[in-house]
Amino acid sequence: MQAWAAYGDPRSIVDITEVSAFVSTNHVYRCALSDGTAVISKVSSYGSYFLFREDHDRLHRCHQLLAGTRHAKLLADVLTVNDQPFTDYDGQTWVVFYDEVPRGRSLPRILSDAQITTFAQEIALFHRACADVAPKIPLTSTSIKADAIHLLDLVTNPRSAKRFVLNASQLKVVAQHTHDFLVRLDDLRYDYWPKIPVLIDWNLGNFSITETDPANPASTDDEFRLFSRWDYDWFRIEPRMMDFYFLSRVSSSTGDRTHFTYSPHTLVEPRFCHFVKAYHRIFPLREDDVTFALETYRFFILHYVVGNGNRFFRDDLWKRLQHEAVSMYLPAADQLDLSPLQRLVAQ
Repeated sequence: MQAWAAYGDPRSIVDITEVSAFVSTNHVYRCALSDGTAVISKVSSYGSYFLFREDHDRLHRCHQLLAGTRHAKLLADVLTVNDQPFTDYDGQTWVVFYDEVPRGRSLPRILSDAQITTFAQEIALFHRACADVAPKIPLTSTSIKADAIHLLDLVTNPRSAKRFVLNASQLKVVAQHTHDFLVRLDDLRYDYWPKIPVLIDWNLGNFSITETDPANPASTDDEFRLFSRWDYDWFRIEPRMMDFYFLSRVSSSTGDRTHFTYSPHTLVEPRFCHFVKAYHRIFPLREDDVTFALETYRFFILHYVVGNGNRFFRDDLWKRLQHEAVSMYLPAADQLDLSPLQRLVAQ
């Protein structure tokens, strides 16, 4: 209520319903307003308010630049004052408000081959549109390179390493993978790669689709368009391959799951090869892109699970995922054979 009063809207909040996923440290609420409409509020207290505000500035700018394109209404916009995102900050907690975007239908838990093709084409078109507007969006203060350097410092310092629920040998595994990741960034010339707005966490609970012909939905189960997207906890301005691990989960034979486990096997499933082939026809990929997709998976495990999992997951989930990261996920990444994907984009 205090944040809404500070925003200065004459409408009053008449009802508040929590709509949080209850797996992260953020809290999300639907605020019903006196005129019959609603806004979504996110309340956070972990990390940096200034990085939070910076991300929302870039998200708003992206939304503005996509106006007039087929993706004009895809992203839930941030409420603004004087064309700047409004955030309320009391020194410990911060709040942002979003438009409540309409939601279409969800994709099924397991996609058909035809749906994978359409989904890949839709993502490729969205990535291409983001690439077109990216030069007009400032970079953020964070980068995967800087985050990896910071994590390497943390896990190799005896004092800061105490923040992790890992023993000395496990921390050595994390340190080695972080070091290897930084070496791969240098080998791949990451600093020179195009950076675009990426949303990373594509799952069936944070985006919706619509039929290409809403007047005849029964005939278009496999033909659809991205309709709306919300939830920006992992927003970045990075190479487009940052999105690919979660896209592989949506495309996988096991489907997008609510049980939180992060095996990399979905990156090499035949179904994801099908996705990549369809994506490649719209927005071509290189062999180095495929290599980088695996490295972004490694970064996801290192940064979002091990390094900052206490920000993104409940404490019980974070502790379990940290141990699985060291014993399962990172070793499995080293065993992946990317050659089928590389052959697809080399053709």
